[in-house]
Amino acid sequence: MAKYSTGGSSGSSGGGACELCGKSSDSLTEANVAGAQLQVCSECASHNDNAATDDATAEERERKRRAAQNTAKASGVYNDDSTHWEEEGTNYDDDPLPYLVADYGETVERARQAEGLQRDELAEDLDVDENDLLAVEQGRANQANVGGSVVRALEDRLDVTLVEGT
Repeated sequence: MAKYSTGGSSGSSGGGACELCGKSSDSLTEANVAGAQLQVCSECASHNDNAATDDATAEERERKRRAAQNTAKASGVYNDDSTHWEEEGTNYDDDPLPYLVADYGETVERARQAEGLQRDELAEDLDVDENDLLAVEQGRANQANVGGSVVRALEDRLDVTLVEGT
């Protein structure tokens, strides 16, 4: 019987029921699905977590890593030059992002649309970077290092609550 068996299989590849979908099959194969070793039918075999890693060789993974790094360098996201951070520092302490409500992005987008504003119009109106506004609407203000002043300006302009406990 499989390590995390649901009890629906005989545990051999000679027949039984797929432990993932329950379908009866005469040819079950062992698959690692979310860390569980299961006997699965041919239709569920594509869920085998080991299949993807078996296909990718170390050389292929390294090639993909280098390609991603080259793409990041070409786009200016990553350039090995940290002097601007050392000289200018960051403004995290000057304009910290407060704790935001769970659905802050959707709230901002709905309120902006209710006011009949395009994203670029609201960004210009508030004198904020349009990319910061996009990051807020997509719910990734923290990852984009959006300052708390942007969030407070959005709260005031759109008459919404974005900060927890206010």
